[in-house]
Amino acid sequence: MAWVFTIVCIGGLAATLYAETRSPMQKRIPKMVAATAFIAVALAVGALDTTFGRIMVVGLALSWFGDLFLTYNGRTPFVAGLVSFLAGHVAYVIAFVNRGLDDGFYLLLVAVAVVAIPVMRWLMPTVPKELKGPVIAYIGVISLMVATAGATNSADADWRIPIGALAFYISDIFVARDRFASPGLINRYLGLPLYFGGQLLLAWAAGG
Repeated sequence: MAWVFTIVCIGGLAATLYAETRSPMQKRIPKMVAATAFIAVALAVGALDTTFGRIMVVGLALSWFGDLFLTYNGRTPFVAGLVSFLAGHVAYVIAFVNRGLDDGFYLLLVAVAVVAIPVMRWLMPTVPKELKGPVIAYIGVISLMVATAGATNSADADWRIPIGALAFYISDIFVARDRFASPGLINRYLGLPLYFGGQLLLAWAAGG
């Protein structure tokens, strides 16, 4: 069934991309179908059988709410979506730490910071004053998520975890670019496949 839900997720993504130029409602339904499907993938591969998997499902579920909020226009839904995704990244961090981190964690943290600091400098001039704090916090948490994803190899290396986390990270750069720097459909056309691809990888990895 996990492969069936994967195909449903990809189909929902394709319909979301098609609907991007249309009304929010036309985009909302297929996007939420795709988001529901990546949770279903995690459940189908047995995520609820382990502590790691259960925490990953919490992260996926919080992302689901983030996806829902971002289908609405306005600052309040955007902030709600940001908070939901931030909480989801915290859940992922907890899951990766629970799984075990290797000695490369601190090196990875420095490497991610080397990327995050220029991203913050690029964004901050165009981020509204009242959103600067939340955006900085989000960048910090997602950077920690990527570093822990790359380092969770102590017991069993799983390439799906770091690749999924990195795809999620890059997709959020396109979200930020669309919101604060250079709005345009190209951001969604590039960011959405990276996002759903990353979440699918993490969902499959949740089952071990």
